Amino acid sequence: MIEISNLTFSYPNQSRLFEGFSLSIKKGELWSIIGPSGCGKSTFLYFITRLIKSDSGTISIDSEISNRPRPQTGLVLQDHGLLPWSTVQKNVDLGLTIRKFYGPDGLHAPSGSKLDKNAEKRIVDYWLQRLGIAELKDKYPSQMSRGQRQRTALARTLALSPDLLLMDEPFSALDAPTSKDLQDLIVELNRERDLTCITVTHNIEEAVFMGRKILILGKTTNRKPEIISNLSATDFRHKSFQVMCAKIRTKLEKST
Repeated sequence: MIEISNLTFSYPNQSRLFEGFSLSIKKGELWSIIGPSGCGKSTFLYFITRLIKSDSGTISIDSEISNRPRPQTGLVLQDHGLLPWSTVQKNVDLGLTIRKFYGPDGLHAPSGSKLDKNAEKRIVDYWLQRLGIAELKDKYPSQMSRGQRQRTALARTLALSPDLLLMDEPFSALDAPTSKDLQDLIVELNRERDLTCITVTHNIEEAVFMGRKILILGKTTNRKPEIISNLSATDFRHKSFQVMCAKIRTKLEKST
């Protein structure tokens, strides 16, 4: 699904984060990205969304060179990005409302037929229910917990039916039970919808749980990707889970 070829990038007056970096991600795969602070984890996600352009190199998604944000890519951020003056229901409906404004032009919204008002409501209601926030639909972000706000942000993104879901430390500020519930949900969606998921995290256990493939980025310039295949992904009870955590921890210690 994603082909990254010879990616090179540095921020002004800083050493290069990436140089000649190439990577392939297949449709439906579950990836996590981990590494020390400042290694380029979030930047890497923004390359894929095309919110940041690389100095050189190409990114192809579904065999098409990607030069601008694509409507089928969903991005979930740590700070939620909710409109404080809108209710949960209106926040979840936001992306669909914007798509309705542009129409199915293939740039701002996928090509195809428009959603009528009833179809749009069914989609919003479904995701409110699926994320467990239907009873909160008339509340505002300031009236909710961080976990409820993150569920709202996920619902807003998933209402757009992405085929690629990118998440930048989406669970880092949540309590352990809430974090686990949302991790399980993402794994379920990956299985149900063949949804390609990439999660950036600084948490080793989360990286092992959320990534059947784990990309480890280093503090120095990243040239060749270090990828760990992870059979214990999605199962804390797998006998090799803690072994994999220890392996990742050792590699991170060497990369700093």
